[in-house]
Amino acid sequence: MKKVERLGVFGGTFDPPHIGHLALAERARDRLRLDRVLFVPAGQPPHKRRAGMSSAQDRLAMTRLAVRGARAFRVSTMELRAEGPSFTARTVRALAQPGRRIFLLIGGDSLDDFRTWRDYEDILERVTLAVADRPGAGRATSRAWARKRRVSWIGNPPLDVSSTMIRALARERRSTRYLVPDAVARYIERRALYRSGR
Repeated sequence: MKKVERLGVFGGTFDPPHIGHLALAERARDRLRLDRVLFVPAGQPPHKRRAGMSSAQDRLAMTRLAVRGARAFRVSTMELRAEGPSFTARTVRALAQPGRRIFLLIGGDSLDDFRTWRDYEDILERVTLAVADRPGAGRATSRAWARKRRVSWIGNPPLDVSSTMIRALARERRSTRYLVPDAVARYIERRALYRSGR
């Protein structure tokens, strides 16, 4: 009997990718026995309309640098190449295939607004949600709703780090070391990202 591939799918803007993203992906890989985790940088995130978002090229480069050396982590350009907004439902439909079980990695903050996502019921038919704790997120009503669905709670080290925090530090020309992989920190510095109020 052919082994079922266990694929973790982790979408986001990754502007920039940081240790919280990597810790979540590794926790999911370990807890859910994933064969690989696919990082999927969003082209045009429908829920984030932040002016001045870094270019797709910069976000892709940083994500590739962040996962370099992690054999089970890969980066997909499928949403960056797609026309229009990056909808998770479309991505999941493209990745679904016989012999593959998909785990969609999200944080507790994303669980809180998951039911506002386009075609969220279609997503739930194709994946198991893998929900990581995030400080200050995960309302009781969201958790109660999720308990009746295909959801795996993966826990997560309580790292209170965010891309917003890192952008603010970079804008103030303060150190981001140990919050992002060293290669990402060097890329941010070399490209002078986030210096113009982004």
